[in-house]
Amino acid sequence: MLNIENIRKDFPIFSRKVNGKPLVYFDNAATSQTPTQVIDVIVDYYSNYNANIHRGVHSLSQEATDKYEQARLKIQKHFNAKHSHEIIMTSGTTHGINLVANGFSSFLKKGDEVLVSALEHHSNIVPWQMLCERSGTTLRVIPMNQDGELIMSEYDQLLSEKTKLVFVNHISNALGTINPIKYIIDKAHSFGAAVLVDGAQACPHLKPDLQQLDVDFYVASAHKMCGPTGVGMLYGKEEWLKKLPPYQGGGEMIAEVTFEKTTYADLPHKFEAGTPNICGGIAFGAAIDYLNHIGFDAIESYEHELLEYATEKLSEIDGLKIYGTSKHKTSVVSFNLEEIHPYDVGTILDKMGIAVRTGHHCAQPIMDYFKIPGTVRASFAFYNTKQEIDALVEGVKKAKAMLS
Repeated sequence: MLNIENIRKDFPIFSRKVNGKPLVYFDNAATSQTPTQVIDVIVDYYSNYNANIHRGVHSLSQEATDKYEQARLKIQKHFNAKHSHEIIMTSGTTHGINLVANGFSSFLKKGDEVLVSALEHHSNIVPWQMLCERSGTTLRVIPMNQDGELIMSEYDQLLSEKTKLVFVNHISNALGTINPIKYIIDKAHSFGAAVLVDGAQACPHLKPDLQQLDVDFYVASAHKMCGPTGVGMLYGKEEWLKKLPPYQGGGEMIAEVTFEKTTYADLPHKFEAGTPNICGGIAFGAAIDYLNHIGFDAIESYEHELLEYATEKLSEIDGLKIYGTSKHKTSVVSFNLEEIHPYDVGTILDKMGIAVRTGHHCAQPIMDYFKIPGTVRASFAFYNTKQEIDALVEGVKKAKAMLS
């Protein structure tokens, strides 16, 4: 069982007030908070061994390189990738998706098809639309139902020998739906298609085993996992990463450069042009250490408890509708009050020190499906409490009374 009181002491931000009220932070699906254990690693880097990596013979450079590559090994172990060179350090999930989309543009042709789900974040829609425009490939959409679940029978029908790529998120950022990605991956592979899974929303809540999933590409961001912004990872199977052309040209990604010809470095450096977010990468490793110390089984169990409690309490409010009612979901509750704009609800909650997200959550097709402008989204993490959920419920009731 988690000792939430002790865990909360790890997060300095929970000592502050917002608008004179204790901070209640329910915007974890956008960005999680950062514990002292990770903050200290960031301070230590800039205080004691700030230097560029992989290129210097001096002690600081070697120390920074060792710490950075140790972080890569931590990420490999955490996600159970077969090789450390299958872990590409990126600026985040969006970077990783664009890297893969750019690479596949040289493989696809007119008549090919790629599938994307109706539950995607814009970051897992727009790059594929751009890819299709460049290559003449057709984009097809796996539809969803009223519970916010993908319709697997429709997915089965969409797959064909024309299907080259399938893109789906592990967990919906807007609704919290946990998608059946193992089924999706296996079914796509039976047609010879590759699969990229957007794991940004999943990785704070569960621990994916990439070899067991047999996924071709998986992307994640540190700032959803108690780490810093501006850093993430792309996992790609070795055989795919060797096929893909480099995404950017510059230092670090080369083996030899002359004005006549350039040869590229081996994995993972082939995809890591320029000076990376060194401190961010090291801190990403520290964040993974922190989460594993807490324990993902305990995190999953406690967050499910928070989800059930919040769903029950919010459902008791007359005129409140919850969007995303899948039996398989994580700790996200998206809702609206009847005839009240979500932005207005969020503004009143903020006055009470309660941070939620309002709008379409970069998932506008989902909102279009439900014919709404957006939702109020409360997303919970392992450091949140039922008492905070009680404060949210009272805040929503107050907003309803003021705005009805």
